[in-house]
Amino acid sequence: MGEILSQSEIDALLSALSAGEIELEEHSSAEKQKVKKYDFKRPNKFSKEHLRTLEMIHDNFGRIVANYLTANLRTSVQIKVISIEQITFEEFIHSVPNPTILMTFYLEPFTGPFMFETGPNYVFEIVDLMFGGSGKGQVKTRDFTDIEKNIIKKLNLKILENLKMAWEDIIDVNIVFDNIETNPILNQVIAPNEPVCLITFSTQIGNNQCYINMCIPYISIENYVDKLVVQYKSTASDKLDQDFKEKIKNNLMPVKVDCCVELGKAILTVEDFLNLDVGDVVKLNKKTSEPLNMFIEDKLHFKVYPGKIGKKLGVQIFEIKDKDVEEDA
Repeated sequence: MGEILSQSEIDALLSALSAGEIELEEHSSAEKQKVKKYDFKRPNKFSKEHLRTLEMIHDNFGRIVANYLTANLRTSVQIKVISIEQITFEEFIHSVPNPTILMTFYLEPFTGPFMFETGPNYVFEIVDLMFGGSGKGQVKTRDFTDIEKNIIKKLNLKILENLKMAWEDIIDVNIVFDNIETNPILNQVIAPNEPVCLITFSTQIGNNQCYINMCIPYISIENYVDKLVVQYKSTASDKLDQDFKEKIKNNLMPVKVDCCVELGKAILTVEDFLNLDVGDVVKLNKKTSEPLNMFIEDKLHFKVYPGKIGKKLGVQIFEIKDKDVEEDA
């Protein structure tokens, strides 16, 4: 705490000020207000809130696409957003390899173009897996063939269809394909200094990692940019979420599944099979004292013992095999 002045000291100061013996300190305008530099060549048009919302949308998009590719390629695929930033369109074009698959499309009702870029590592690995390969072949720098371009074009269009689900909480969208380029320099759909949002995905296919990019120009979403400000749910929505989960559970429980019990197996020659007749006995590989395998939708889930329930055949569960739902519990 500063020293407290007495009344006589205050009077002395006031008299000195009025006589001009003491000058008041004047703060410069620079000290009063700091000036922040602004680059007019690279205006920041995407706010932090806009980038956060776009990251949320495309993080959801990445999970949906990962599930789609896992099912179609029959191998583990993981996709996640690793960076999201505002750059110029020229910087984006010079950051992608040549050749690459650069697809331009429209996301109606947005008025401007969007771009989806998949590099050679992604393209060659996907094509290899789709045609029965292991996806571990060595990637060589070369131009894509017409067959490879058509295959990736069709697959990427299927992937981009998932943007409808990713954007559904913000706005209903529709995908309209425009064109495809392998040389990014030839793609001059917007001005070089136009700000764009570049979203980079890390794509893990099996043990191999590659990267894909989504480019969103600001002019394309300018008319709807206010929708990117997310209104967060209140805590009251927790009960609604719980009710929704309960409804899903109740809808799933009555679903019927195929169950079968395997009594055993036997190996016969074609000759023995053709000579089988009524009353013949086929020796199985199971003893009467051994438990049997019970399959649910062709997957082994239980070990059981056979028996009767009234006048009907039945089984008693002896052992539960590893469940495929434990990882999600």
